[in-house]
Amino acid sequence: MESARLNECPLHGAGLDSDHLVGQRLERIVASWHRQHRKASSCLLDVWLIGRDGIATRVTTGSDWCLIVERSTPYEGYDMGDAGRVEVAPVQDETPFTAHLGEAVLAVREEADAVTGRLALDITFESGRVRCQSWAGELRLSTR
Repeated sequence: MESARLNECPLHGAGLDSDHLVGQRLERIVASWHRQHRKASSCLLDVWLIGRDGIATRVTTGSDWCLIVERSTPYEGYDMGDAGRVEVAPVQDETPFTAHLGEAVLAVREEADAVTGRLALDITFESGRVRCQSWAGELRLSTR
């Protein structure tokens, strides 16, 4: 089945229109990480951008490597036995979004592929930009 919109993932749909973020003031950030028991490294799974109105926008990756943007409240962390655990917590300094707390979103720009849908989202604040990207199925956040 062919997607109706370029940013629409054939498996997960189009998700939330990222333009809804424009004008929202970033008040809180929550993120989830996959933590391995014996390894110091961890993998960022989700980030929730929470505005003044309390509405949370989740950015994550899909199983087909698309970038998902949706309204969703943070879930509870959970243990996966020998595979580690998923921790969900407010962000202190762990993501590039921290530098923009209290700022309003000025603009958003998406990059998409006709096969997998949305691949990247650039979110512009007064003091800079954060890029959210699906890279080989992993969520990557960086400053631009």
